[in-house]
Amino acid sequence: MSTRDVILGRIRDALTLAPPEPVQVPRDYRTGRTLPDAQRRELLVDRLVDYKAHVHECTPGDLPDVLARVLAERGVRRVGIPAGLDPSWLARFDGDVVVDSAEIPAPDLGALDGVVTASAVTCAETGTIFLDGSPGQGRRALTLVPDLHVCVVPLADVEVGVPEALARLVPERPTTMISGPSATSDIELERVEGVHGPRTLDVVIVGRAC
Repeated sequence: MSTRDVILGRIRDALTLAPPEPVQVPRDYRTGRTLPDAQRRELLVDRLVDYKAHVHECTPGDLPDVLARVLAERGVRRVGIPAGLDPSWLARFDGDVVVDSAEIPAPDLGALDGVVTASAVTCAETGTIFLDGSPGQGRRALTLVPDLHVCVVPLADVEVGVPEALARLVPERPTTMISGPSATSDIELERVEGVHGPRTLDVVIVGRAC
């Protein structure tokens, strides 16, 4: 008997012993929490800073100027964007803008100085930004390969907790969750950044309360 036959046999045995009816998992999470704009923003900024993200705040009209300033401060001359990103956001940027597409091999994205994307929804309580692959966010590789990610977060899309944030996502869409720049710790617990994604995360919170 091959190893494959043994594994499949064990799976069949487990299915035979499984309960005849699917187990109903309780989903009575605490939901519907809200906070005033100022408190949601304060909570989110506190979490983002704790994760070593760089936070900027502005009004919608100031967004192009803020993005241009952030990119200039980071020394970005060649920035990647998803195909569906609002082009007016980079109207003040004087460098090269590369529109991403599936035809660009993922390794080639490493030649970009950074990437600017929108976001789907954000959880203030955990400081987590959700990307769902929508036109303004692009494919996952675009936000993982370049060393700098500048992410625009509308205050209107910031929810208090995880259940509230998840309720706004489409389950069938690919979801990437970002909580600060990519980081891990080595065996001596020394923090190492940029191992699994961007070394630097700049978050631009856009809202009237800024």
